[in-house]
Formats: sequence, C-alpha cells, structure tokens
Amino acid sequence: MNDIILDVRNMSTHFPVAEGTVKAVNQLSFTLSKNETLGIVGETGSGKSVAMKSVMGMIKSPGYITKESQILFKTNEFSKDGKEEFVDLAKLKQKDFTRIRGKHIGMVFQDPMSSLNPMFTIADQMIETIVFHQNVSIEEARERAIKLLDDVGIANPAERIDDFPFQFSGGQRQRVVIAIGLSCNPEILIADEPTTALDVTIQAQILELMKDLQKEYDMGMIYITHDLSVIAEVADKVIVMYGGTQMEMTDIYTLFEKPRHPYTHALLSCIPRHDIKVDLLNPIKGQPPVMLDPPPLCPFLPRCPYATDKCRKEWPELTEVEENHYIRCFNPISDTTPVHYDDVIDKKEAL
Repeated sequence: MNDIILDVRNMSTHFPVAEGTVKAVNQLSFTLSKNETLGIVGETGSGKSVAMKSVMGMIKSPGYITKESQILFKTNEFSKDGKEEFVDLAKLKQKDFTRIRGKHIGMVFQDPMSSLNPMFTIADQMIETIVFHQNVSIEEARERAIKLLDDVGIANPAERIDDFPFQFSGGQRQRVVIAIGLSCNPEILIADEPTTALDVTIQAQILELMKDLQKEYDMGMIYITHDLSVIAEVADKVIVMYGGTQMEMTDIYTLFEKPRHPYTHALLSCIPRHDIKVDLLNPIKGQPPVMLDPPPLCPFLPRCPYATDKCRKEWPELTEVEENHYIRCFNPISDTTPVHYDDVIDKKEAL
C-alpha cells in the first residue's frame, strides 16, 4: 500500500429519475500508484466519465454514490501533523472537496472550449486556480502560469497568456487545459478523452506531452477513452467497462495478448487492421444495455455467445483468474475455448 495513492472499492453511482434509477456505475474497484497510468476503456455510455466524476466529487444531486462505496485517497490535506493518510472521498463533504479538487486531483476534459471561459483571458483562468489553492501572490501565480504554458509547448507564453481562448487553435486550447490541470502539481491527473476532437498528428503530440509531463511532475494518471490504440500508447494497466460495470482489469500487454472476458474479446475483434484485408467489419451484434433499473445480471448477457443458464440467474463477481488479471465472468475465454465471433484474428498471429 506504500505506493498506492488511490484505492477505489465497490464504487457505485446512481441517478434517480421519474422512471426509476439509472445505475450508471456498478461496483467499480481499482488502485492507482504513483507514476502509474490507468486506462479506462469502453463504449459510449459505459460509465467511464461518471466513474471519474464520482472520484472528483462532481456528482450533482439527486445523483449519489452508494453507501458501500469507498474512494480512498492518500493525502496530508486533513492531517494535523502533516502525515499522509487515506481519506474516503465518498464520505467527504462538498466544502472539504474544494481542498482536494484541483489541488490534489486535476482533471482534463474532452472539449477544451467548454472547459475554458470565453469571456476571460488564459491568465485570468490560470491565476485564479493557482491563487485559490496555493499560498502565493498574483505575481507569483502569473510566473507559475507562464512556466506551465511553456511546459505544455505554448510558444511565447509570456505574451499568449493574456490572449482569450478563441485566439488559440484546438490543439493549443487542449494544451492550456492540461496546464490548468497541472497548475497545482496534483498527485493524480484524470484525462477524459482529451484527444478525441483533435486530428491524428496533434493527438500524437498531446499523448507524448502527457507522458513527459507525468514523469516530470511525478503523478499518477487516469486516462479515459473509447480508443484502444490510445490506451496501448499511454496505459500501464486497463479497465474495460460495459454497461456501467467493470468487465476486465489487467496490464496493457495481457489485455491485447490474452483477453479473457467475452466483451473484451469481441471489442478487440471490431478493430480494423491495416495488415489484413476484409470486406466487412465485425461489429458486436445487439445493442448496449439500458441502465434504468437493470437486472442484477451481467450487462453483456444479451449479446454474449458464451452465456449459460448460470449467467441468466446470478451476478458474476470480479475474480482474479491469474496474477493481477481480474474479470467478471462465469465463462472466461481461454486458449481452448471455441471462438464464436466471425473473422476474429488469432492473437498470436496478429502480434
């Protein structure tokens, strides 16, 4: 536990609506260590962003995190003697969360234009964050903001800091948002699909930048995306989510070489390859689940070709099938399991 800075246990996030309860995240568990990058991947609506907003204390009423949830974060923010200890963020009051959010856990959102206020200069927005969390003057905060802009690759930062967001390109705005996320030197940076709206060249630059900044600032990072190629580039370990549920968790190499959950297996088979020509893509048949009061069963059940009678009666627990490889399934994929998906590439041949 010495290197672990975030320990999430059985976290569930629900949203009451007129028709019932939307169970957006169900029993998510993981740990994050210093200098480690955790990738969270899944289809749109799988609960990735809601999970991280839960960690950040950004779930607004009537939404709530269930009582059995634990979000243990290692910090000295509330310690009288300055000693680091685990604090349960799931039980933290909102007024206390302002001492964590931004200062100890930073977040980079998907759309930089919605993250930046178009009515204020970059200087206004960066200096406000630094002054709020750090015991520094406005002049000192401005100097730090200029250095951060330089760190993320903004040319002429001393001049550009007084520009408005519309005066920056999309890639530059995303760099500014990353700089704001790093402004208080957080222990964890959460990046919610920060390269989705960027072209491939700029995306590669941003990914490389974030890897360099992680080493420089000595922080853990959580990277949310639906793009498995991005996960392969940045992550040390991966959580695969579907229907608000954690389906598989393992290191990045094992995920691509030996996926054990049928959903992960199917997800990888959907990826088009430049080295193999096919006439048709191989999508997963069926539709994603509706999370409004879902039954206590595997959410992938209606689309899974490996489902059995046990799957239709019981909820599978997250189980370690081999060292540091966890899945939530009664019928994991193995080397001897017959493949039911058409045109699935043999993983040994593909690699």
